[in-house]
Amino acid sequence: MTDRLDGGARRAILDAVAALETESVETLLRLTRCPSTLGNEQSALAEMARIYESLGLAPRRVPVVPAALEGHPGFSPPLIAYEGRDNVVAEYAPRDGGGRSLCLQGHVDVVPEGAADMWQTPPYQPAIRDGRVHGRGAGDMKAGIVSYCMAFKALRLAGLAPAGPVQMASVIEEECTGNGALAAMLALPKPDAVIIPEPGPGYDALYTAEVGVVWAWVTVSGRPAHVRDMQAGVNAIEAAAAIAARFKDYESRQNRAERIHPAFHGVNHPVNVNLGTIEGGEWNSSVATRCRIGLRVGVMMGYTASQTRADIEALVAEAARDPVLRGAQVRLEFKGFMADPCVFDTGAEIVRLARQTYAEATGGSLRDYPATGLTDGRHYALHQGTPVACFGPDAVDIHGIDENVGIASMHGITRTIALTMAQWCGVERVAT
Repeated sequence: MTDRLDGGARRAILDAVAALETESVETLLRLTRCPSTLGNEQSALAEMARIYESLGLAPRRVPVVPAALEGHPGFSPPLIAYEGRDNVVAEYAPRDGGGRSLCLQGHVDVVPEGAADMWQTPPYQPAIRDGRVHGRGAGDMKAGIVSYCMAFKALRLAGLAPAGPVQMASVIEEECTGNGALAAMLALPKPDAVIIPEPGPGYDALYTAEVGVVWAWVTVSGRPAHVRDMQAGVNAIEAAAAIAARFKDYESRQNRAERIHPAFHGVNHPVNVNLGTIEGGEWNSSVATRCRIGLRVGVMMGYTASQTRADIEALVAEAARDPVLRGAQVRLEFKGFMADPCVFDTGAEIVRLARQTYAEATGGSLRDYPATGLTDGRHYALHQGTPVACFGPDAVDIHGIDENVGIASMHGITRTIALTMAQWCGVERVAT
């Protein structure tokens, strides 16, 4: 790895990032105001198109077409239709060229806010408290998106431009399928490297590995009855709860020491099974007819999503035969994540460069993070063979109440991406 920046260029880039700090925060606040939950990503996608235009790039839409993706190993069964929710991408072409290409990618979708009344400030009215931006999606991962956009802008402000092609991709459904990233990846030329500024778990972190995830839905149909004849009925809620309980035994087996990949040694309980949703019943004084539960099942390296699916099928089939269910009908569906686990190549040059520039930009070091969740980085690593540097600012309470991200941390990640991009791609002089 060679140093492709002189001292003057480095100082100019860092000064430019500093000059953009106020704009960076304003952009994050604006993007966080977009309530971009599943099916409602349009406002955030439109905002990203405006941001790309402000960078002098021409945004274009990339649709997610299940029929074109369903044979791909990275495809997951969708939850809803994709019409009107196209990814937004933009491409920068250098004047002279000769540098390596880079993809800067991030997801605009956010998870539901949960009980909004529990938030200190409304989830889509971002607030700054104690140097942190609070709001749904501020950390996961809109701060990271702002960082890569402002990093690109900083180079231009410094009178520089990447000497290699740069792709930017704002994608949907990282939180439930990853199909947005898959469609965008296949629609763009294969880059030499990828940076995804996903948030760190309360500290600036570099993702070294991530578990796979399978989403399953179990619908139990019982036999309704008046509560006075409760024993004559079959309560679907109780039956569904009995099935869910079996997954805890499965979870324990998957976390046995001999099953844990070395990347997760020292991580307590890396394979998680989560009962995420439950809906059912009709009346407090009626034995429930139907209940549907949604499960998220983790997948450790050495195992695959398809093997996990088979485990789930066997577990549910066995549960359905249990006399405790008393003849309840059980239906199993797979929608959402069908994602394999991934170990990132931390020896790749883009990763080593990110570590180096982070140290220069912040005076600290990126901490290794084997993630018990997953990112879109798996598509590039597993299905395209492209090295990925997945690192981002310190986010707290993502997917929880009062999600927030550190402003100083976001600026540090912006400096890191700017220096990494300049050194990876090389730079050309441009008129400011």
